[in-house]
Amino acid sequence: MRKPVVLDASAALAVLYSEPGADRIIDEVQYAFLGTANLIEVYTKLIVDGLIADEAWKRIERLHCTICPVDEEQARLASTMIWATRPFGLSLGDRACIALAMQRDAIVYTTDKIWTKLDIGVEIRAIR
Repeated sequence: MRKPVVLDASAALAVLYSEPGADRIIDEVQYAFLGTANLIEVYTKLIVDGLIADEAWKRIERLHCTICPVDEEQARLASTMIWATRPFGLSLGDRACIALAMQRDAIVYTTDKIWTKLDIGVEIRAIR
């Protein structure tokens, strides 16, 4: 059975922009979870990079990820991991991504290699 996966915004953007490492996860994307905090990051980046809002949204939809709203459990997990993640510079969106992975017992994919140094009970894989 395939273990669930969660995409960090950086991993989703790597796929959308065909960046290095995207080929490592392209077959996983359609089965992946993307949290709403990271969805906001991806959508914003596409708009800032010049796409009109509708086109940016269509590109995100082509990922075929399951979008997961932040719920109370994820909020608690993301908040309580602040001390473990602060030395590594993780943002709220980063912690929300990891909290979703904790909740779903999933692997996290990111482009941020520093995450692989975290010891918080979640498998984290850097795609480059």
